[in-house]
Amino acid sequence: MRSSTLDYLDFDYSEDADGAGSFDALASVRPAQAEALRAEVATVLDWAAAAFPGGRAPLDEGGDWDADLSWRDDEGGWFTAQLVIVGTPAFCGALRERFGV
Repeated sequence: MRSSTLDYLDFDYSEDADGAGSFDALASVRPAQAEALRAEVATVLDWAAAAFPGGRAPLDEGGDWDADLSWRDDEGGWFTAQLVIVGTPAFCGALRERFGV
């Protein structure tokens, strides 16, 4: 699902039987766009931390949300970010509303 507020991150969403959700994004850019991609990832994570302060922890330990982020330089001059964000139903609804995903 493409967001109107995000230029690089294109999240796929899935949900478990309890309503907890997972947003998965994989974005590959050329080096010239790497800083913009880093900034976009930071925008999403900064929003999550501000909107749900103190809530970042594994969901099975009582957290509202958690994230896993990896960066890599690929062959051919590409820069790739993989971001997975999991959250409670309230968190997922707020993230969808904020970023249009």
